[in-house]
Amino acid sequence: QVLRMLGDGRVALQCFDGVARTGLIRGTMRRRIWINTGDIVLIGLREFEAEKADVIHKYTAEEARNLQAYGELPSTARINQTAIDMAMDGGDGQDEDVGFDFEDV
Repeated sequence: QVLRMLGDGRVALQCFDGVARTGLIRGTMRRRIWINTGDIVLIGLREFEAEKADVIHKYTAEEARNLQAYGELPSTARINQTAIDMAMDGGDGQDEDVGFDFEDV
């Protein structure tokens, strides 16, 4: 899952095996398929660099839900979650009341 865009065709990834990696968007995907934070992507691991990977494919939300139903993705995978949702979430997966009230404004 894409955590952050790093620029120059690179992304910060959190893999479902628990390892954080840097991904490089392959040349045929640049400027054709837009990748955002929270997207589920397929990566190819490099044999010579364990901390780097190549982004091969971007899954749509429907494809990601199907993969989750087939058991290929863990049930904890957050599909269609944006960077704002990730920041507000705090990583525990539970919605919280942030203590903001419109009458106070």
